Amino acid sequence: MTTIHKVLKEAVCRLKEVTDTYLLDAQVILCHILKVERLYLIINKDRALTHKEILEYNKMIEKRLSGMPVQYIIANQEFMGMDFYVEEGVLIPRPDTEILIEKILESIDQSKKFTIVDIGTGSGAITISLASLIKNSQIYSIDISTKALDIARKNANKHGVTSKINFLKGSLFEPLEDMDIKGEVDILVSNPPYIPSSEIGRLQIEVSRYEPRIALDGGEDGLDFYRKIVNNAPEYLRPNGLLALEVGHDQARKVADLMKGNNKYVDIQITKDLAGIERVVRGRKADTRDQVRDTSLNCSN
Repeated sequence: MTTIHKVLKEAVCRLKEVTDTYLLDAQVILCHILKVERLYLIINKDRALTHKEILEYNKMIEKRLSGMPVQYIIANQEFMGMDFYVEEGVLIPRPDTEILIEKILESIDQSKKFTIVDIGTGSGAITISLASLIKNSQIYSIDISTKALDIARKNANKHGVTSKINFLKGSLFEPLEDMDIKGEVDILVSNPPYIPSSEIGRLQIEVSRYEPRIALDGGEDGLDFYRKIVNNAPEYLRPNGLLALEVGHDQARKVADLMKGNNKYVDIQITKDLAGIERVVRGRKADTRDQVRDTSLNCSN
């Protein structure tokens, strides 16, 4: 008889060779197959598995041994307390990005109506979270990848926010040119590709082999997309509109300097994630009716 305890023990021994999260990975994959919570595996460790369950489990463990991320194997990633469908071809949402959502929510008055632009839809994690958490919002969500937009639409439908989102295919601001929203955007948010091109091949195999390069490659210094977004965002933001960006390791000060150098932003702030890494840069479009009063850089935890 092959029990839950036995298959987990065998999987853990194999996964130790490829990942530090061997026990968690083994449990998450089995939970997915059995459609149970992790506590169930502990309480029912002597439950016998069917031949079909064992075959499916071993097949998924083989995928993990090849380096495939668990999220692609089970086609799911949790973000902001919601489950998102993911598959190869779309970037897996990271917990760090939740800081970006939290800081946007802290920066606004929820009683107002918001027009939002999200550049780089991916799985739709940012777009759908904002649509779900900001009651009076209409979002223009842009991605160059047809596959990413298809997956985002699937997730939007799952979470009941499709009517609040316009999914647009194209690069950066191109799809907005005919949307008649210049100067009307309250929040412009992006988690753009930010890995320097030369570093992508040195990333862990889960990322370098399986996640889409188009969602990772930020050019020679990783800042290509930030330059374009920072320079073009003021054309679309309303006075006092918010620009909020997730950034990579050691990029926050450089992105903040781009905003300061543009001379169209005030109240520029950097926020650290839970690991102490400067992860979010945000600022507001200066009100052209007033002289720019404050371009100092503020930091928060």
